[in-house]
Amino acid sequence: MVMGRAGSLEIWGYLASGEPVHRVFLEGGGLRAQVITRGASVQALHLDGHDAPLTLGFDRLDYYETHSPFFGATAGRFANRIARARFTLDGTEYRLDNNDNGQCLHGGSKGFSERLWTVEETGESHVVLRLDSADGDMGFPGNLTARCRYELAGEGELRVTLTAQTDAPTICAMAHHSYFNLEDGGAGPVTDHEMVIHANTYLPVDSLLIPVSPPARLRGTKFDFREMRRIDAIDANASYDHNFCLEGEGMRSVAEVRAPRSGVAMEVLTTEPGLQVFTAPAMEVAVPGLGGRHYGHHAGMCMETQIWPDSPNQSDYPSAVLRPGERREQCTVYRFSKSG
Repeated sequence: MVMGRAGSLEIWGYLASGEPVHRVFLEGGGLRAQVITRGASVQALHLDGHDAPLTLGFDRLDYYETHSPFFGATAGRFANRIARARFTLDGTEYRLDNNDNGQCLHGGSKGFSERLWTVEETGESHVVLRLDSADGDMGFPGNLTARCRYELAGEGELRVTLTAQTDAPTICAMAHHSYFNLEDGGAGPVTDHEMVIHANTYLPVDSLLIPVSPPARLRGTKFDFREMRRIDAIDANASYDHNFCLEGEGMRSVAEVRAPRSGVAMEVLTTEPGLQVFTAPAMEVAVPGLGGRHYGHHAGMCMETQIWPDSPNQSDYPSAVLRPGERREQCTVYRFSKSG
């Protein structure tokens, strides 16, 4: 992939609707990134000294419209799933777009990941994108303004800051949705990556991936990553798509992933109460990914920092309610390093 000048902005291509999609090139702290305005998405992320990209994506814009499982995108207005695609707020029931087996996933079929964002500000190492979501958008109440700031803020750090404000009571909980592969950019699976998560509980789910109970203890289950181990050490299929209930509050380190052969490691720090780990067991992308790579089963893993799934219907979960005069701010840092 040809890298443009840091801070430069170009028209990368056009959607099927004819709207232009812009791309900005960022560089700083040993990282290089390309960000596109469709879905406020990280198209690709590279670490100096490591040839393969750290994330999955496409070299062609039309593939994002036809084949992307949220590659690098900003998920919203509510990331993850809402059961039965409905919730009640202040006594009023709201019915949402049911784009996932009767549930609402990542804000609906035209959620934030499918929308064209506007570049508000850009520099050599950062970009700010804005999206205005109207009252009733995918069924959600309130006019909402969302912003996504990507910054290569420190040595090996990709900092993602998501903010939102509304003019009426609503729910809002966004998440960054890159698929990471620290070994070979997705040519092979992530099942031999090693991982530790600073959590003692997780949310069991039903067949539709909706939480079915209060947080359950990790000890003695395949979800116990309190000590570093291979992702597939307990579950041979590495089939994870679950929320880990994180310890502590404020910005703190919540997880680390390592690739044994490349020596690349990623630490995840966040302000958020949950971490959805998804290892893409059924991934089979029919078109080439970055550099012509074929993305098959387990080609990448998502580390989605967010409010817990279905929280609008669970009074004892962290709240996603946002009211006029408030400003929601979510911040996550993905910190990369390489040994050897």
